[in-house]
Amino acid sequence: MSPYALSIIMSSLATGTMLTLASNHWFMAWMGLELNTLAIIPLMTKTHHPRATEAATKYFLMQALASAMILFSSTMNAWFMGEWEITNMSHPISTAMLTIGLAMKLGIAPFHMWLPDVLQGLNLLTCLILSTWQKIAPMILMIQIYSQLNANLLIVMAILSTTIGGWGGLNQTQLRKIMAYSSIAHLGWMTLVLCFMPSLTLLNLTMYMMMTTVMFMMFMNTMSTTINKMAMSWLKNPVMAASMMIVLMSLGGLPPTTGFMPKWLIIQEMTKQNLTAITTIIALSSLLSLFFYLRMSYSISLTTSPNISNTFSVWRQNNKNQTFMSMMIILSTLMLPITPTLINILN
Repeated sequence: MSPYALSIIMSSLATGTMLTLASNHWFMAWMGLELNTLAIIPLMTKTHHPRATEAATKYFLMQALASAMILFSSTMNAWFMGEWEITNMSHPISTAMLTIGLAMKLGIAPFHMWLPDVLQGLNLLTCLILSTWQKIAPMILMIQIYSQLNANLLIVMAILSTTIGGWGGLNQTQLRKIMAYSSIAHLGWMTLVLCFMPSLTLLNLTMYMMMTTVMFMMFMNTMSTTINKMAMSWLKNPVMAASMMIVLMSLGGLPPTTGFMPKWLIIQEMTKQNLTAITTIIALSSLLSLFFYLRMSYSISLTTSPNISNTFSVWRQNNKNQTFMSMMIILSTLMLPITPTLINILN
């Protein structure tokens, strides 16, 4: 792809998200979401592969349906309430339709079916953008109108997301599909606490984006797309493989890594809301996700793939400047000690 075209596409992605974040009018927010959708489709199809074309088509159809629902719900709310303010989404039918539309854009269960297939057809860089940057605008819109959302609907979607996100990733060997189901499970945790403490949802989104960015950067560095290829990364780059194993534990939410912090705070908040049974179901369903993270860590650290070439010293010869990745790895694993400070900020 031409550098000029790539710069225009990346600028459009940034502009679409910023337009949605800065707007106070539903039509402007919808325009930002549409700009985001249209900007990423050329990135999806730049490999000229039938699977990439299929992924782009599925993504476009699902996002078009979600955008239509968002525009229709905001128009219906303006018809009944007389204004287009984002924070004044008071009509119950409009609010329910908007929640479903944003859930389809994010890939929250039961509107998740498109996400694993779409990610599987893309290259790792586009997967990174779709899994992180494209989640910002719809989630911020949900945070802005959290007080008008239906809590029961969100809790049902959260339970389905954590369960399906864990269950769906169990029999996968493709890393992109595993990361898609990981995204669905993390979105379930964000959705669960949205109505009760939206600042925790924002914290969880930030931590998820940080850990997912690190994982995709390491996949790109080791050129891993399947668990078998990832298992050989220990021979190519032992330091990267060890870091990958630790970040996987952080994604699973094991203490004392960073990923444990948002889960801990969400469980604490939900217990305060006297929703102990729902919290227990969510916590138990996250064990399913933890299982496939552990399986990936096992394949990295405790198995040695057959290798006919002597590539053990390649990582020393091709050691590039990885300052940003090193910093992100540290943040993704060692932020648990600052939890008291974050609690004071959130409260």
